[in-house]
Amino acid sequence: MDKLIYVAMTGAKETLAAQAANNYNLANASTVGFKADLSAFQSRAVNGPGYASRVYATTSTVGLDSTPGQEMETGNPLDVAVQGSGYIAVQDANGNEAYTRAGDLHIDPSGLLMTATGYQVLGDDGPITVPPAASTTIGADGSVTVVPMGQTPVSMARVGRIKLVNPPTADVERGSDGLYRTRDGTPAEADANTTLASGVLEASNVNIPECLVNMIELARQFELQVKSLHTQEDDSASSSKLLQSS
Repeated sequence: MDKLIYVAMTGAKETLAAQAANNYNLANASTVGFKADLSAFQSRAVNGPGYASRVYATTSTVGLDSTPGQEMETGNPLDVAVQGSGYIAVQDANGNEAYTRAGDLHIDPSGLLMTATGYQVLGDDGPITVPPAASTTIGADGSVTVVPMGQTPVSMARVGRIKLVNPPTADVERGSDGLYRTRDGTPAEADANTTLASGVLEASNVNIPECLVNMIELARQFELQVKSLHTQEDDSASSSKLLQSS
């Protein structure tokens, strides 16, 4: 009885947390470059005084699904997709270096190369600035080149190189703003082996049918755990009546 209360009570609470994580993945099914969160349940013993049979359930995000998302051709020369593992370096809202897989880039009115969500793209020497040009292209190594206004393609000039990094997956975590950072907060070293494909975007790797199935399963688990609590309450009431009659 005592064990049932702990399992059902914490199980219902943690199932709601798992449902929130699953819904977060589902909400980002169309977000460029999004990597799905991976969640897992565990049972743990309750420390302290009381019966040794007491256990409780926990759920936590154990990592990210590193599977690359499907590439979508756009034809836009400023759309890029990281090939394999790796990230594009950007400047977050606090001015610190962070990373993203979202390669839907654009040039703002002041000439800064930006992500679609408004973060400045970093190069070897800080944020990349692109002067007015007839055309702008991004190479496989992250080089940003332009054809100056009124010039021919033979007059292409390089204006910067996007910083590409590839830290170990275990050393990277995603923040509440959707950007990735190293766990110790130190900037990752640029990686010459990380490359980009131009004119394409990486889609989210969220498996929508799997998320929908998980949503139904978690809802049923929650109902079962709440029902277990009600069953325990009814059993306690019946036991009290038996004691009173005796």
